[in-house]
This record gives sequence, C-alpha cells and structure tokens, in this order.
Amino acid sequence: MSSESLRIVTAVGVLLMLLLLRLQSEPFGAAEYDEPGNRYHRGSWTRLCWYLLGLTLLAALYYIHPQPHDVLFLVVGNNVDVFTFGLSLAVLGGAQAALFAWFRYGELRLPAGSAYPGAAVNSVATAVVDEATFRGALQGMLLAAGLPNGSAILVQALVYTLTTRLGAPGRHRYMLFLSLGIGIACGWATMSTGGIGAAILAHSLTSFALFVFTGHAGQVTRRGLEPEEIEATRRPEGWLDARRRDEASNQG
Repeated sequence: MSSESLRIVTAVGVLLMLLLLRLQSEPFGAAEYDEPGNRYHRGSWTRLCWYLLGLTLLAALYYIHPQPHDVLFLVVGNNVDVFTFGLSLAVLGGAQAALFAWFRYGELRLPAGSAYPGAAVNSVATAVVDEATFRGALQGMLLAAGLPNGSAILVQALVYTLTTRLGAPGRHRYMLFLSLGIGIACGWATMSTGGIGAAILAHSLTSFALFVFTGHAGQVTRRGLEPEEIEATRRPEGWLDARRRDEASNQG
C-alpha cells in the first residue's frame, strides 16, 4: 500500500470516529441536546469537551488526508459566493424557524437573555463540526468514490439526519425535516462554492434562529408538553369550574 493510500484509509478511520462522536452528542449535552432538561444534566465544561474533541479530530483529518482542500472541501470557498449562498440560506432558515414558532406557540418564544451566549457558542461550534464532517469529509469521500453529485448530497444528508437521532420516537417531526433540509441545502451550497464556509454560516445562523424563536436548541417538544402548556392545564387547589357547577345544579 502506497503512502497516499495509507493516509486516505487513516482519514476514513478518523471520519468514522467523528460520526461516532456525533452519535454521542446527547450524553455530552451538545448540539441539539444543549437543553436545560437534558436527562444527563451535563454542564458547560462537558459540552466544551465535545466541541474540542470534534475540532481535534477535524484537525487530524485535515493533516492526514493528502487532499483536504480539493477532495474534502475543508476550505472556506469562494469569498463572494460564501456570503451570497450562506446569507441567502440563513434568511430562509431563520424565516422558517419564525414561522414554525408562530404556528407552534402562537408567538415567538424568546428565551431569557442569559441563555444567548451559550446558545451562540453551541450553534457555531456544532455547525463547524457538522459541516466539516458531513458536507466536507463525508460528501467529499462519496464524490471521490464515484457517486454523482446529487447522490452524494442525498446520502450524506440521510447519514447526517440519522446520526442526529432527530427521528427517534417522541421527537418532533419538524426537527427531522429541518435536519434533512439543512443536510441537502448545505450540501448543495458546499458543491456550489467549493468549500464549507457558506454551509457553516447558514447552519449556525439557522440553529441560532431556532433557539431564539422557540427557546430550544433542537429538542422542540410536542404540543402540550412545554412547561407553560402543562401549567395552563392545572387548576389551583379548591378551584371550582362555575360552568360545570351550574350544569350540575340544573340537572338536579
């Protein structure tokens, strides 16, 4: 085996480690699982470890693969196209997040001000890891293996959606379709610009917009399960429904 072939095989191994890390984002409380109600109750240091592990593996992938720019798209891309594609997709992503929040809650469910810095870090760090892993390395390797452009984009988007586990039972279907949409749109943007810069810009702004409008990093609950919706169904102790009391009196 030649030196170049060995480096490519090693790079595939690093990519598999990145996929496993993405599958384990919930125990770290990172990515879509950066939620106060996360069952693992992880703090900011645990999430920081997930970000650092992802970035370290990406750095290793960049230095191991013989052609990280031309094959793996691990480059920003054309500067003009990056902002054109990135901001255009970010506007669409933010608009759909606002519309979803309006139809789901009847309002924009803005979170407390203290939550914004952590959410911004999570949105950007997750976008960098995801785009470099899926739209960069995975999509690039699929293209290098001979898959047509459209097939490579679709396959990496499906793998991305599966590894985020947003289609698991109990998860809101909106997040499943949003994940698939991000995978396809950012895959197309990467192909069009020759790098992952536009995809990172669009993904991070869309994720942050979702947090701002829904109060969730990605674990949007089903209808009736938000804290305020649960509280609205409870009655204070000793509360009597006057309408039902009148109905009972009339029947008597």
